[in-house]
Amino acid sequence: MTLKQYFNKKEGVGVLSTSNLQGMVTSAIYSKPYVFDDNTIAFVMRKRLTYENLKQNPFACYLFLEVAEVYSGIRLFLKKIKEETDNPLIDALKRPYLTPERDEELRPKFLVYFKIEKILPLIGDGKVDIDI
Repeated sequence: MTLKQYFNKKEGVGVLSTSNLQGMVTSAIYSKPYVFDDNTIAFVMRKRLTYENLKQNPFACYLFLEVAEVYSGIRLFLKKIKEETDNPLIDALKRPYLTPERDEELRPKFLVYFKIEKILPLIGDGKVDIDI
């Protein structure tokens, strides 16, 4: 299965973890990533701690915990490759519950792209059945 198929099929909660140059770590709840055909992924971000950390240190880890009776999910080890602002794609990807006024208040928004360095299961270091 592809990563795009995985995220289309699974429901769950995602957590993106980053650190600054001093190694101070933060974790934040993030929605599922946007998966592109070249197997890069992206998140829409606001100018907050996670975004600021990525300006200093391009590495991150995204943990996705599936809604299931047993602990199941994946961990994506990521490296930031680029970011965009003022992209029409950002507006297309915005959360539907935000009013245009509230969305404007929260600006700026960034579309931050990552290369997937490695995928591991939620628990352990075995293989996952996901192609990248």
